[in-house]
Amino acid sequence: MLLLTPWFIRTMQKMQMGQIIRDDGPERHLSKAGTPSMGGVLIISSIMISTLLWADLSNIYIWVSLLIVGGYCATGIQDDLLKIRKKNSKGLPGKYKLFSQTFFVAAAAFIIYKYGAWDTHLSFPFFKNLRPDLGSYYLLFAAFVVVGASNAVNLTDGLDGLATGPFVITASVYALFCYLAGHATLARYLQIPSVPGAGELAIFCGAMAGAGLGFLWFNTYPAEIFMGDSGSLAMGGALGCVAVLSKQEIILAIAGGVFVMEALSVMAQVGYFKLTGGRRIFRMAPIHHHFELKGWPEPKVIVRFWIISILLGLLAVSTLKLR
Repeated sequence: MLLLTPWFIRTMQKMQMGQIIRDDGPERHLSKAGTPSMGGVLIISSIMISTLLWADLSNIYIWVSLLIVGGYCATGIQDDLLKIRKKNSKGLPGKYKLFSQTFFVAAAAFIIYKYGAWDTHLSFPFFKNLRPDLGSYYLLFAAFVVVGASNAVNLTDGLDGLATGPFVITASVYALFCYLAGHATLARYLQIPSVPGAGELAIFCGAMAGAGLGFLWFNTYPAEIFMGDSGSLAMGGALGCVAVLSKQEIILAIAGGVFVMEALSVMAQVGYFKLTGGRRIFRMAPIHHHFELKGWPEPKVIVRFWIISILLGLLAVSTLKLR
């Protein structure tokens, strides 16, 4: 990743594949126009190649994860290309992105139902005996987790390295949870759901964390390259996927709390705006723009959000014993 990214940046510059900055965002972002984009292609390629090299390819969970990350990346590529080639385009229409995201979740669910261990129970952190069975509604819940995570990371990707840092932290947390879920003795000791074969997902999560760190070297402020939707949609989808496969769906709301906060700030802003006829809760949403407009320098917003993500990651890990 570290070796290939400089070449990728030069290639994107020659092809004039630069970031398009919307004029409805903070004015200081206009200076970022033209920065090479679509770095997500490099991130996802690194994740997939590393996983194919090191993971057990007979494991169905590995192929399901690769299906989600590859499918979501392809959707993001279409979105990025539309934005770059058609300067005034907002990219792929939302309904098409949602359809594509849902399609790949449905395909992954069918594969798990057919060849894997389909478990419709939920586990809750802090409550070892609370495992409600959602039955047929679990599919809708799983789709909500994966699609929601994908779009939440996409919304967070608005400042240099803002989404990449929490992504690395959350992927590292799930590397631990996946390993424990796949180890029957440890899962039983910690009273978490045991998922035979899920331990192999620790390799996939490690690949995500490694690719994210390699990209962060060039994506940190001031960014030399942006990930684009090809990265953010796929990275969020990957987190949602491992959360579902490891049977630790609720933990994602804790470990990925920064992404949840960003998504909720947009929902609250839009809802309040419509209900009050034009009034706003935040100066601008997602919430990182609110702090920018309050006068916080961009690096301060980014690092403080990273700190929050680290604390939330530690909280997520602590739930293994706080039961």
